[in-house]
Amino acid sequence: MTATDIHRTIEAVWRIESPRLIAGLTRIVRDVGLAEDLAQDALVAALEQWPGSGVPDNPGAWLMAAAKHRAMDHFRRSTRLDRKHEELGRELSAKEMAVPDLDSALDDDVGDDLLRLLFISCHPVLSTEAQVALTLRLLGGLTTEEIARAFLVQEATVAQRIVRSKRTLAEKHVPFEVPRGGELVARLSSVLAVLYLIFNEGYSATTGDDWMRPALCEEALRLGRVLAELAPQEPEVHGLVALMEIQASRSRARVGPSGEPILLFDQNRAHWDQLLIRRGLAALDRSKKLLAGNLGDARGSYVLQAEIAACHARAQTPEETDWPRIARLYAALARLAPSPVVELNRAVAVAMALGPAAGLELVDALTADDSLANYYLLPSVRGDLLKKLSRLEEARAEFERAASLTRNARERELLLERARGCVAGSSPSHRQ
Repeated sequence: MTATDIHRTIEAVWRIESPRLIAGLTRIVRDVGLAEDLAQDALVAALEQWPGSGVPDNPGAWLMAAAKHRAMDHFRRSTRLDRKHEELGRELSAKEMAVPDLDSALDDDVGDDLLRLLFISCHPVLSTEAQVALTLRLLGGLTTEEIARAFLVQEATVAQRIVRSKRTLAEKHVPFEVPRGGELVARLSSVLAVLYLIFNEGYSATTGDDWMRPALCEEALRLGRVLAELAPQEPEVHGLVALMEIQASRSRARVGPSGEPILLFDQNRAHWDQLLIRRGLAALDRSKKLLAGNLGDARGSYVLQAEIAACHARAQTPEETDWPRIARLYAALARLAPSPVVELNRAVAVAMALGPAAGLELVDALTADDSLANYYLLPSVRGDLLKKLSRLEEARAEFERAASLTRNARERELLLERARGCVAGSSPSHRQ
């Protein structure tokens, strides 16, 4: 292998092994910041040694061994400066002595370690932005530059968020553990929300020139699949995975040759990824089996949203879509998690099931909600319904207002095109 080949191999190994490496080290040193530093030191050692010695047979175990040696050096130095670290050094030594070999050290409780690391990354003491950045850094293996580029923010901003996050976790003495009981439910909601936020930013970018950022979708889906294996008895975890799998199945059909958005009714459904749809439906079925036997409607918000996505996935053509069922599912979602955005989506489903006038009545009721004052999809949906009712001038004004509110260039172009289409009276499309 050439030096270039080895460097590429190291990058690939790091992306795969770094979450397990950092998780295992955090279990030992009880400090996520220190664990990442130690892992980075091991990476530097690999970059220095592997080009000469070759890539080892078990690169993950090699990195773990290198990181553990650096951990021991760290505690020895600290002990000389502060005797209070002596107990930690003995504890680390005891852990080393208890592990029979490096392969076992790498795999020891690896599932639990990754789950603990995910809960730490999404701890409520951190802001949502910090949770997202830390999750992508520690579990996604993304560099600071990659995270900044994905969210169109300055690299220095992301770096500060990550540094502050690790400092906050250390200062608050956040334990390296999976919460239990009621705290588990609350914390799990935070974890799922972070993963879905990452996915949504990839699926429909809020800012920038591209309508989609596929890398973020892929990373959120990968982490969701990992979480589903680490928490196999949680229906909402499988519900979120099902939702992301099915939504991701449309990715190729949502963007045209020049990067322009293609809305749901205009998409070539032959381009929907059937493998992802099957995986999504299987995950949804798994969540339903876990929920079987519960009294009443125990479905959570992600399971309900996955069922809505499944209605679209099962329809061979737009006309076959079961809009009455989708409207009922949105009504159930609104009861579970009341939100004007959910009501807006319900209005769209009602319009498709009962006609645009029925949907417009619901949308008009939402215009008084201050939380939607700058939400571009409200005038976008209203414009669509007005256009169906042949109220073209009103529709044009709504599309133009929606275009003024969005921060995504592709979205803006699409909305202005729809505004121009009101003059020509062209047929409407539907966002999904």
